[in-house]
Amino acid sequence: MSRETSKIKESLASWSEIRQLLRGGERGQLVPVVIPKDRRGYGWAGLLLLALYLAGTAVLGGDTLRPPAGGAALVVLVVALVWLWRRAIIEIEEGTTGVRSRWGAVSGNLPPGRHYLWLPWDRVDAVVDTSTEIPYSAPIIACPTAENVPLKSIEFFLKFRIVDPVAFVRTIGAGNFDLVLSSAVQDAIRQRSRRVTTERAYDLRGSDVGDMQEALNRQLGRYGVRVTGANIPDVQLPDTYQQHLATREKVAKELSAYEREWELTRKRRIDTLLMEIERAKKTRDARLVEVKAAQNTARKDVARMLEEQETEAQRVRWEIEARGRAELTAAENEATALRRLAESYRDNRAVLRYELARRRLDVGAKLAENAPTPLVIRTSEGGDPASALLLAQLLPRLGLGNPPA
Repeated sequence: MSRETSKIKESLASWSEIRQLLRGGERGQLVPVVIPKDRRGYGWAGLLLLALYLAGTAVLGGDTLRPPAGGAALVVLVVALVWLWRRAIIEIEEGTTGVRSRWGAVSGNLPPGRHYLWLPWDRVDAVVDTSTEIPYSAPIIACPTAENVPLKSIEFFLKFRIVDPVAFVRTIGAGNFDLVLSSAVQDAIRQRSRRVTTERAYDLRGSDVGDMQEALNRQLGRYGVRVTGANIPDVQLPDTYQQHLATREKVAKELSAYEREWELTRKRRIDTLLMEIERAKKTRDARLVEVKAAQNTARKDVARMLEEQETEAQRVRWEIEARGRAELTAAENEATALRRLAESYRDNRAVLRYELARRRLDVGAKLAENAPTPLVIRTSEGGDPASALLLAQLLPRLGLGNPPA
């Protein structure tokens, strides 16, 4: 782990060295701001004065001095103007921004490209790298945790970019910004470490530091700087705690190994049980097939038996119906015979009555033929009826024959 804190500084260099300083730094230090040396100078002013002198000589001198003096004055003037033109050219590299000042006061920015500063009091105070995300590493030593146990070190890494070069150069500068950034990072790291226990200190590695980044942006925003990324790549615990933690890690690894072994054993047992379950399912399915076949056979037998029973019942029903119909027919025939016999009896009764009446007449006639002749005994009107009846009974016994009527 790197235990060197990044250093930020500004350098004074010529225009040809600006690219190298901004991209590669200087002796391991970050250089986001370079103060360029003014290369214009005032040599062109001497040439301009010499051109004026030669022009005056050509005007005031004789005819012999006028052509060479005039030509020399023109040449010197052209050289002075070319010198002034070349020294007035300012080229700002792509990805950087120049801070322009006039009479020592910052007047604005110079975007990338070619610019011309004709006036001597216009100059470029600084060239600021505004496109590169500058990495900054800050290991914090003896950072206490929630139990007040000082951690060996916490390495904090961030990236920042200068978004307002005028505010950065005018308010703080690179040297002072290094102190402010280091102090802000240490304060943020110590606040974060105070919220974790020593046992969970390693959780800081790769943890979410979005709140720290927002806090740093609020502090550094006034200087025209914006933090674009931050993280905690490494945390070092005290030596004694590391030994204790190593023992715990060893136990944890053994526990993890046992857990993996148990997991393998459990999976193997589960696989065995699953195979047995599948085998049992196949056996069950085969038995189910046999049971279904037996059920189908039983259904067929039952259906056949039911058909036979239904046939037998139908036969018995038909026999009963036939017997009932025969008995009904016999009963109906018997009833018809009885009815006819009754009618015959009724007819015969009339005949019998007639025959009986005729026979009675015949018998009466025979009786009448053989009956004794009644004897009329006239008695007085005042005779006794009982004496007459007695006399009527005695007369036949006497054999008197047929008395006259």
